[in-house]
Amino acid sequence: EVHVVESGGGLVQAGGSLRLSCAASGFPFDDYAIGWFRQAPGKEREGVSCFSASDGNTFYADSVKGRFTLSSDNAKTTVYLQMNSLKPEDTAVYYCAAEIFPDGSCSVLEYDYWGQGTQVTVSS
Repeated sequence: EVHVVESGGGLVQAGGSLRLSCAASGFPFDDYAIGWFRQAPGKEREGVSCFSASDGNTFYADSVKGRFTLSSDNAKTTVYLQMNSLKPEDTAVYYCAAEIFPDGSCSVLEYDYWGQGTQVTVSS
């Protein structure tokens, strides 16, 4: 069974940086994707950045383009989300999730395996 575990997160001032890590395991096939999602209080969960292990394509939400960077280890089972120039509106619980046979989207509905989430708080 696929498992994902996030680490990182915390409290940072606006303009600061944080790095999140996600370790995924148990993929039965090489065709999978790992993504980062976030959910702010009172808002729906949204896709932030998603990585396809099969073709290397990476998606970024418009709200984080140029500020966040997703990278992976050589095995493509650990992904990192480097978050720079953080804003108070980036405050949310960040979740890592995985999908087998991805469809190329970064949609919450497509991802089946979820981590427990990690809090990111950006103070103004």
